[in-house]
Amino acid sequence: MKEYKIKINGNEYAVTISNVEDSTATVNVNGTRYEVEVEGMSAPRATKTPKIVQQPTVAATSESHHPATARTASPASTASATAGNIKSPLPGVVLDVLVHVGDSVKSGQQLMILEAMKMENNIDSDRDGTVKEIKARKGDAVLEGDVLITIG
Repeated sequence: MKEYKIKINGNEYAVTISNVEDSTATVNVNGTRYEVEVEGMSAPRATKTPKIVQQPTVAATSESHHPATARTASPASTASATAGNIKSPLPGVVLDVLVHVGDSVKSGQQLMILEAMKMENNIDSDRDGTVKEIKARKGDAVLEGDVLITIG
């Protein structure tokens, strides 16, 4: 709601515009309501609403360590099978690194915590092995697919 003080032929008026639709405005002049047509106003252009397509989620399997939660991507699906790279499943910020270079890890062990969309996501190992390299540090911003840890 917009308020104006308008002076016409020396007379002052308190004008309030409360609603504008298409080329019609609802105004109050010194307490009296009027519906007025405004010339030169065009109807707002219709905007095309984008169609949202939801990707199917993969239900948690019996081998999941958190069976009550659905997972959209597992570390195994984001890691290279031969190189032992653990990749970020989505863009975010590294909150904590729970392992060090040289640590022995087991499949399913939590390696890192990644914050994405104001949620904490556990990054787990998809294999047994030894941590060879940690490429993301606490506080680093990472993109989907970035290599976080290499396990050999």
